[in-house]
Amino acid sequence: MDFPVLSLLIAIPLFGMLVVMLMPKSNEWGIKWVATGISVVPMLLSFWLTWDYFFVHSGSAAMCYMEGPYEWIPSLNIQYFLGVDGISVPMLFLTGLLSTISLIASFGIKNRVKEYFAFFLLLEAGMMGVFAALDFFLFYVFWEIMLVPMYFLIGVWGGPRKEYAAIKFFLYTLFGSIFMLVAILILYFTSEPHTLNILTLVEQGSSLPHTLQMVCFIFFFVAFAIKVPAWPFHTWLPDAHVEAPTAVSVILAGVLLKMGTYAMLRISWPMFPSALRELQLWIAIIGAIGIIYGALVSMAQKDLKKLVAYSSVSHMGYCMLALAAFGSVTAVAGCMFQMVSHGLITGALFLMVGVLYDRAHTREIAAFGGLGAKLPIYTGLMVMFSMASLGLPGMSGFVSEFMVFIGAFGAQGMNQYLVGVSVLGVVLGAAYMLRMVQRVFLGEFDMERWGGLTEINGRELVTVIPLAILTIYIGVYPKHLSDMMEATLENLVTLMSR
Repeated sequence: MDFPVLSLLIAIPLFGMLVVMLMPKSNEWGIKWVATGISVVPMLLSFWLTWDYFFVHSGSAAMCYMEGPYEWIPSLNIQYFLGVDGISVPMLFLTGLLSTISLIASFGIKNRVKEYFAFFLLLEAGMMGVFAALDFFLFYVFWEIMLVPMYFLIGVWGGPRKEYAAIKFFLYTLFGSIFMLVAILILYFTSEPHTLNILTLVEQGSSLPHTLQMVCFIFFFVAFAIKVPAWPFHTWLPDAHVEAPTAVSVILAGVLLKMGTYAMLRISWPMFPSALRELQLWIAIIGAIGIIYGALVSMAQKDLKKLVAYSSVSHMGYCMLALAAFGSVTAVAGCMFQMVSHGLITGALFLMVGVLYDRAHTREIAAFGGLGAKLPIYTGLMVMFSMASLGLPGMSGFVSEFMVFIGAFGAQGMNQYLVGVSVLGVVLGAAYMLRMVQRVFLGEFDMERWGGLTEINGRELVTVIPLAILTIYIGVYPKHLSDMMEATLENLVTLMSR
């Protein structure tokens, strides 16, 4: 294909960052509108890419819209190589949508506006690159690029403990990246001729000695599990979420966490099948613990944002459980559905928490009560997303969890008792979400304290309505997303089962 759509998805946010940096810092409204306007272009390109892929390429497992491989650093055989398939197209769609929504949600930023919006556009470019890169060097560069803007977005514009949260996030992710770099170097030096082409290394990975497969698999797993974050690598997440600005929490939950599970599906799972089989039980245990632990800790939270943050640990545990059932196309499809669904629902929940915090200046659940009488539109949307999060039928969350459990229970080599225990996560999810809805929106309204609260406004509605529409659409008619991913997932499951 002649049209370099993937390069444009990366280059346009970078161009936008340069434009914003050249604007006078006193022109705050101009900076906000220019940054948001530029981000609309990659969003529309990601929409077109999804549309075109569905109608033209969804029946094929081959990489599409490939750019390269072009020689980049010939002496090391490093190439500029981009391409997408049925698992990366939905992630690019999600990245484009949530990036623009997050920038719209950032219009309330008043401190160092120029730097904030420049960092956000750099972050978007890095995220787009991770989902499109097919060369390990390029993949690693984009993976690391995201660290810098996210560190500053939390550390400069975050809450009271922002420096602690930013440093913790940075150190955890950097620690994982070191393991990934070592694994990449091992693969590079053991391949003949030396290559960093991800597709080539996936084909050759199963021929590596078993010990080498185990070492590389574990190193990659540590790097990717920290990003997910899977238990017990999750402890950076609640701090980062709670201290981050609302829009940064949306990107963190909606896109960054998905990079870990995406990288597992793209790289380590199909590349090292014998190591995967040997460690299947441990991966399932990590997933089951994440589901139950995340839900139980969510139940204990008094801070609304912390509740949503810990629910992410629980929901990403479903992805880990599904990935342990790598022999089942249904389970792996459930993982992809959960990645998309969690991005939409949890992104929306963080936006809704931000709307309330902007007005009330507190996130303490016990401080509220009876808000449904005062803010009916806000309440309706918040309850809808809460129902989607707990897995109500007709919402995307139900489809993903149902596919995970059906696929995992019947998958070869899976411990069915672990799957059965994991179902408790659905019950616990309903418990902490319904308890939150009851305490915040039902009961007696404190007119004296909250009588001045205003309803959700037009700009805030623009950020959450698209997420509500997609949440219901995928829940009611999941066939479009399923058809888009089916051929790619069948090919991946074949590679994992070698």
